[in-house]
Amino acid sequence: MTDHAAGYASIRVAAAQSIVTCDPVANGESILALMRAAHAERANLVHFPEGALSGYAGQDKPRFTGWHIDWQPVTKQLQRIAACAAELGLWVVVGSNHRLTPPNRPHNSLYVISDSGVVTRYDKRLLSFTEVTRFYTPGFDPVVCEIAGYRFGLALCIEINFPELFLEYRQHYNVDCVLFSSFSEDPIFGILARGHAAANNIWISVSVPAQCSKALPAGIIGPHGDWLDRCAGDGKPAISCVDLDRADPRLDTALNKQRPWRAKARSGDIYTARRVHDPRSAARDQF
Repeated sequence: MTDHAAGYASIRVAAAQSIVTCDPVANGESILALMRAAHAERANLVHFPEGALSGYAGQDKPRFTGWHIDWQPVTKQLQRIAACAAELGLWVVVGSNHRLTPPNRPHNSLYVISDSGVVTRYDKRLLSFTEVTRFYTPGFDPVVCEIAGYRFGLALCIEINFPELFLEYRQHYNVDCVLFSSFSEDPIFGILARGHAAANNIWISVSVPAQCSKALPAGIIGPHGDWLDRCAGDGKPAISCVDLDRADPRLDTALNKQRPWRAKARSGDIYTARRVHDPRSAARDQF
């Protein structure tokens, strides 16, 4: 990374597609291996799928409906991930269920871990009908973290269908990038992510399980709405690395022209100042 103004000119982000099972130990091994691969690629941040550590409720409904889950290996693997992050000097965003006090159902969450430990946690806000009635307790707060001068928001799976969340992150929190984790084989999620990136002029990192990658490979979308890099859609664990760089000439229009203009347009002042009171404007039933 290079010094630039108050922060850094760029930050290297890796979107991961790890194998996600219902076994936290196996999941932890996959996560640790890809963390080391991201470090070898000089990434500063590596981003994992929904349920990457604990598994996701849709995989084994009887297990998750009754919550016959041994939380001890989940906690142990989270501790291993935090220790590896400290060893590598790496930021990690990893999906996992977050245990609440019984009989409350857990959150479906993303942990944000730095080389100093857990920084914060995002709890999925807009759950599916099945999730909210059978599996999870909803969260209610957006979460933003700042890393090396770049601001990151977080979102999970079906939240991609709610553009207001991405506009909220852009308009009210001035994020540079949203880290979007999913457990989905729906390619429309990638199309929606591209639309949110282009409409809000933000980067979006898309992380899915390796077994879902044949329909939707992990990768990173630029503020212009195009994929900057993607993993192979072959069902195998992999990472996709991109430098988020405000000085990238490919992104000049999106970051330096469209983004500030759209902020000005949303404020409305430039239009209000040019409003006229003209009878031909008011009459909508005339040619």
